[in-house]
Amino acid sequence: MSVESLHASATDLLEAWRPTDAGDESLRHTMLAFLGSAPTGCLRAHAPGHITASSLVLDASGRNVLLTLHPRVGKWIQLGGHCEESDDTVIAAALREATEESGIADLTIAPGLLSAHTHPITCSLGVPTRHLDLRFLVRAADNAPIVRSSESVDLQWWPVDQLPAEAETETIDHLVAQAARCPA
Repeated sequence: MSVESLHASATDLLEAWRPTDAGDESLRHTMLAFLGSAPTGCLRAHAPGHITASSLVLDASGRNVLLTLHPRVGKWIQLGGHCEESDDTVIAAALREATEESGIADLTIAPGLLSAHTHPITCSLGVPTRHLDLRFLVRAADNAPIVRSSESVDLQWWPVDQLPAEAETETIDHLVAQAARCPA
């Protein structure tokens, strides 16, 4: 567990990722260049920007997605957050965040990247920064009970074809489509 192991895991994930779209391939190269110049770029203390870890949590059937109503963003989005020095890898950070934010203890996470995204935000640093988000597919049992954490305004299962109006629909639809290509 160290800053170095987080950095190495993010680099390894991005080097192994083979996106099918030119925009994602460009983002992959950009993130690798960022990591090449930012040894502490996986920690929130790196104010110019930092790697974050998100999880698209689907139930076993793949028909329902768990979304959080994010207090800063004001929309329904996937679960996720900052890497911590106690996380051995970015995958471990994504699974920790999903577990903390959902209250579900027996989640399973796919070993490779589902997708990546970058967005400007004023996060817990209190200053404008950029999240370089590595996104993973996480599975929960059908009808898994959830417990909302203090990091969320609300937390709900939604049918993947009936997302709420306040959802980041384009993002969620893209992630669900990517997940459909992954083995269950």
